[in-house]
Amino acid sequence: MDHLPRRLAIISLAMLLTLAFGIIGFVSIEGYPVFDAFYMTLTTITTVGYGEIRTLSHAGRVFNSFLIFFGVTVMLLAVGAMTQTVIELELGHFFGKRRIKNMIDKLEGHFIVCGYGRVGRGAADELKKTGVPFVVIDRAEDRVERAMKAGMLAVLADASRDEVLREVGIDKAKGLIATLSSDADNLFLILSAKALNARLHLSARVDEETSEQKMRRAGADFVFAPYNNTGHRMAQALLKPHVHQFINFATQGTDLDVGIEQVQISSRSALADHCLADIGLRDQHGVIVLGIRKPTGEMQFNPPIDTKIRAGDHLIVMGENGRLQKLKQLLAGVAGNAA
Repeated sequence: MDHLPRRLAIISLAMLLTLAFGIIGFVSIEGYPVFDAFYMTLTTITTVGYGEIRTLSHAGRVFNSFLIFFGVTVMLLAVGAMTQTVIELELGHFFGKRRIKNMIDKLEGHFIVCGYGRVGRGAADELKKTGVPFVVIDRAEDRVERAMKAGMLAVLADASRDEVLREVGIDKAKGLIATLSSDADNLFLILSAKALNARLHLSARVDEETSEQKMRRAGADFVFAPYNNTGHRMAQALLKPHVHQFINFATQGTDLDVGIEQVQISSRSALADHCLADIGLRDQHGVIVLGIRKPTGEMQFNPPIDTKIRAGDHLIVMGENGRLQKLKQLLAGVAGNAA
């Protein structure tokens, strides 16, 4: 639809030139005042046919004949172009919504970002960077358009409505991020989402500290207070600048392709039931094990090399992104068999 502004500009220019041509002609040939010349031109090219304001001379009628021919032609072309534009917009809107619906219907194990404000944009950008499937929901048309221009799948709707959540496949979704405008809206959204999919992982934003416990009781797995977190980080940046720099280095992406990842050990993996020393994650795979999260929820930081990893464990590892992806496949039993 990028050609539509250009088409509208050409139509407007053609009509203005026709009006200017008629005004100049009637003023020059018949001596009409400017407004009378404008009125006469307008009634002529629109074929209203009120008649001549003043009796035209022979030269005036010759000029008016040319004006009728060219002016009416321009008006017909303008009406036709405007009609075509409206039809294209309606068809584009219809097929665009249909294409988005087909794409959403194919989603499975995806994430739903509710709200595309500053926090929602940050969450969506991170999901896009990691390459996981997700869909954005927002009530503001400009925000939805911004998300779509960024290459994201976005829907113009009210995320707090159950039918909207069903339309974006909440029953097949893996997680939901609630970043609506108020704590009350996010709380209502969390309650609705949990009722529609009890297995859903939920992350919510809160403005007030008093809302955090309410969000957790409603079913949110993770609750974030952006303003409080920002204050803590600002203080830590001054008190512990090197620690702050390292955290940014590891979590927010740098020119060095390094990140932190969680990888689960599958029962199919040849590495299951082996000690970290036997696996050689650092020497052979180029990654550092920061911690191990057991299926029971226990978190073991900086595990010793004689720690045995078992199926269901999650390793928190740090390294180059390419190596992390290979390790994820290896621990899932997809690639290779290593002892």
